[in-house]
Amino acid sequence: MILVITPETMVQNETDIINQLFQEGLDLLHIRKPMISREEMKNFLYGIDEEFYSQLVLHGYDDLGKDHHISRFHFRETDRNAGIYKSHVGKNILSTSVHGMETYNALGKEWEYSFFSPVFPSISKKGYGEELTVMGQIKYRANQNVKLIALGGINESNICKVFENGADGAALLGAVWESDQPLNTFKRCRKNALSQ
Repeated sequence: MILVITPETMVQNETDIINQLFQEGLDLLHIRKPMISREEMKNFLYGIDEEFYSQLVLHGYDDLGKDHHISRFHFRETDRNAGIYKSHVGKNILSTSVHGMETYNALGKEWEYSFFSPVFPSISKKGYGEELTVMGQIKYRANQNVKLIALGGINESNICKVFENGADGAALLGAVWESDQPLNTFKRCRKNALSQ
């Protein structure tokens, strides 16, 4: 499974690129735009072909999910710990984020998958993961109910390593959005992952 996370700020022709990513086999897109208004988020969603709405994962703006028949929601670690997700259990498909194997192994069945990061030093967050990565912890995975999606610094040259180490999927952010050719970068990452 390959996921892409949107950059926090808007990118030129972003929704056109997103539609092309889906046409090239993108499994899920995480829409993480913490600095845009509700109206801007609405317009952003209108730019994405409706046929892909079932593959969109919202970070916030839950009410827009209902309006657009989007049933996937992501909750940050702090929101999970605060129990903010609980009203969605049994009604929606939920994902979260963790940064250590002990926390991952304790996740309940209400979570379809969890991001596990950083597996490599981050591309988009300079300096993040340079001191410590979690790749070596994957071998201690004991939770088979929640899919583990590797995140952080994944690109076309190292994507195979996350699957070799036991991840169920990989999430791309910097590799795609900081590329001059995001679509081609995604295609190469996907091709390498499928060649496993």
